Amino acid sequence: MRADARLRWVLLVTSAATFVASLDLFVVNVAFGDLQREFHQPDPAALSWVLNGYTIALAALPIPFGRFADSYGRLRGFVAGMALFAAASVMCAAAPSLTWLIVARVIQGVGAAALLPTSLGLLLGEFPPRRRPAAVASWAATGSVAAAFGMPVGALLTRLDWRLIFLVNVPIVVVTLLVARRVLGESRAAGTPERPDLVGTGLLTAGIALVTLGLVQAGDWGWAAPATLAALVGGLVAVAVFLRRCVRHPAPLLELDLFRDRRFSAAAGATLLMFAGFGALLLAMVLLLTDLWRQDVLTAGLEVAPSGIAAAIVSTLAAARLGARVGYRATGAVGCLLFAVSALVYRFAITATPDYARVILPAEILGAVGIGLVIPTLAAAISASLPAARRATGSAVFAMSRQLGTVLGVSATVALMAGAAHGSVAGYQRVWVFIAVAEAAAAAVCLALAGPPGPATGPAVAAAGRPGRPAEAPGAGAAIGGPVSEPVG
Repeated sequence: MRADARLRWVLLVTSAATFVASLDLFVVNVAFGDLQREFHQPDPAALSWVLNGYTIALAALPIPFGRFADSYGRLRGFVAGMALFAAASVMCAAAPSLTWLIVARVIQGVGAAALLPTSLGLLLGEFPPRRRPAAVASWAATGSVAAAFGMPVGALLTRLDWRLIFLVNVPIVVVTLLVARRVLGESRAAGTPERPDLVGTGLLTAGIALVTLGLVQAGDWGWAAPATLAALVGGLVAVAVFLRRCVRHPAPLLELDLFRDRRFSAAAGATLLMFAGFGALLLAMVLLLTDLWRQDVLTAGLEVAPSGIAAAIVSTLAAARLGARVGYRATGAVGCLLFAVSALVYRFAITATPDYARVILPAEILGAVGIGLVIPTLAAAISASLPAARRATGSAVFAMSRQLGTVLGVSATVALMAGAAHGSVAGYQRVWVFIAVAEAAAAAVCLALAGPPGPATGPAVAAAGRPGRPAEAPGAGAAIGGPVSEPVG
């Protein structure tokens, strides 16, 4: 197979992984009515765990999986994640009870948590340096497309049978696995695999899971409820203990030296803030179209879809080129500010009277241009800061930041909508202001991104060569563009 053709297949395979993982965050929402009837479950709080179980697993586990993949094999982790995701999808489709479905969704989230860091880690290792920004942009764009098309795809499939929203994953995964075994090579950090820090893994997983639990349940429990506070405080304490352990452990799950690279830490912070606005936007738009404007789910989904198409076009055709020309700092900041301006258009133009063509569509396209610029820019900024030995681990930080930001945005939307009179736009106006503030903050953090793309330097690079850690081949840690980690097999 010619090199160019092989790289196209690599991009397709790794993007398919992030597509199915992202799609299943959104496609389930439209099936809640069918699930209520199927399982005779009138309690929305119980039903919400079909979504929450997946969300918590996807937020809590990327870093452990990324670290293990760097040590034991990224392709091995990718294949295992894909297989687990497919098996859990079949379990979801076959669910005879709500409890079964929730458990299967958690397992599906575990598989998805393995896919995000390993897919990006593999992509970075396969593409030469000059082609990585464009490849990362395309990889990142698939998440936006999945978010935009989750609702219409879910609506179409549930009209036939709600179980199809899970079964549709299986042929995608099977084909992806067959192609992956042909076009992807195994890689991991050079040297003997480190002994996993199981205590650190447990602390981080528990901490992120508790924080996510507190955020997703705050709308039902109340932000000041003892259960919410216990989850949030307990999670933050567990994360603090984990970080302290990372400082002292000879082979920590997460090397904190990565965050000494300003580009990496700024990109991670901007990702969390940007996706807080993105998560709020997705939920607010669904509620606006279906609840306030009384659109059916399929129509609402089709009206949201142009944003995904526009974001994907901008991501693949413009973001990488603009980032290479003017740098991550300007591209990320401009993207966030365009998103913020679109939120302000919503804030001052939307009324209780439906007006999609004049108000929603122009603001939607403006925001999509911003999203299309910023998501691949942040992914590329994080990727360009990573030593070769920590490609999956560093990619996992991006995945976790993205997921936590989305959860924060959804939780903020629920809180800001609470108490608003039915049919009133007041709650939506508060959400649009929240989005504008979150994106303005993300733009400010983007200004801390180190200038134009270039080799990673400093502590993040040196980390792979510190005592007690496997060393890369000479020069491998010098940049994301250096030699790839040691091939295996």
